[in-house]
Amino acid sequence: MTRLATSWLVYRLTGSALLLGVVGFAGQIPTFLLAPFAGVWVDRLNRRHLLLVTQILAMVQSLALAALTLTKHINVHEIILLSALQGAINGFDMPARQAFLVQMVEDKEDLGNAIALNSSMVNIARLVGPSLAGAVIAVSGEGYCFLADGLSYLAVIASLVAMRRVRSTGVKLHTGSMLVQLKEGWTYVSTFAPVRTILLLFAIVSLMGWPFTVLMPIFAAKILKGGPHTLGFLMGAVGVGALVSAISLAMRRTVLGLGRMIPLSAGVFGIGLIFFGLSRNFWVSFVLMLFCGFGLMQQMAASNTIIQTVVDDSKRGRVMSFYTVAFVGMAPFGSLLAGTLAHAIGAPRTVMLSGACCIAGAIWFATRLPQIRQLIRPIYRDLGILPPANAIVEDSVAR
Repeated sequence: MTRLATSWLVYRLTGSALLLGVVGFAGQIPTFLLAPFAGVWVDRLNRRHLLLVTQILAMVQSLALAALTLTKHINVHEIILLSALQGAINGFDMPARQAFLVQMVEDKEDLGNAIALNSSMVNIARLVGPSLAGAVIAVSGEGYCFLADGLSYLAVIASLVAMRRVRSTGVKLHTGSMLVQLKEGWTYVSTFAPVRTILLLFAIVSLMGWPFTVLMPIFAAKILKGGPHTLGFLMGAVGVGALVSAISLAMRRTVLGLGRMIPLSAGVFGIGLIFFGLSRNFWVSFVLMLFCGFGLMQQMAASNTIIQTVVDDSKRGRVMSFYTVAFVGMAPFGSLLAGTLAHAIGAPRTVMLSGACCIAGAIWFATRLPQIRQLIRPIYRDLGILPPANAIVEDSVAR
């Protein structure tokens, strides 16, 4: 609700595609800068306690945004400042949340299903939130969306406080130099080809593909001649597609086969963006957003599952911080680029160019897939996901 309301508020106040990109940049660049350092702290501190702090700070930020909007004192400078604050909070919250998920799963074989179920909950919210936000904005304005967001953190905080049994990682907490540990995490990520390649594609999609959401108010208002309801339905379609993807992943019994899903889903996302840029009909655009949501979530969740499965527990927080940089941290540059391009060549051409870049990234990843499979097979064998090397069925199962 807040993301849609923020975009609509900025566009209502300024009517500027460039400022939509600037606000998106301000809300995400702190994550890019802080997440690698935050990853070191995630590996050092109690992750549940860290999440409690980030959720309390996020609640304060949302309530401040609500108060300024409801009292009609809000301006674009304050939106940029509060968006930057949320980005700084996310820099710590996202790697901690991703690393903490593993501690809540007792059997590592259930990790893929747990990640997919988590994605399902996120996308139920993504489905309901934008549609509800569109209705709330039309009736009473953006401020009540921000207020609902702020109050919702109380449930999150209560859930974290209520947890009594959380599985220990079994890894000794680090006390060494932050820079040494940061370098250690970077070396691990940059030299281990499966993680490196997955994160590079993730960064490409986040830089060129994901920022299409920043331009959605333009498509809703100018291209499709609608209003907040139109924007809500389009973003709701993204949520429906993502939810279907998450449910399909939750029903899987193994991580085997997820590798090939990464380039396929990135390609589906890119194709959906190209045709969305060409569409001038609401229902055609709505259907294309279903495919975009499906492809984007499939790529995100499959990538997350493989990384969480193969990563060393002692470096999980740092690896997930680079995952956060690749996912959220690249988005500010993408938002700024999308806003600039939309200002220069128009939103439809910008989205079509974004889709073409995602397809190119998918093709590149597909050429690296044989090497990735070769490197992760020994890890899967150690975990019992694959049978021993001398098993007859090895090659057919690994594919």
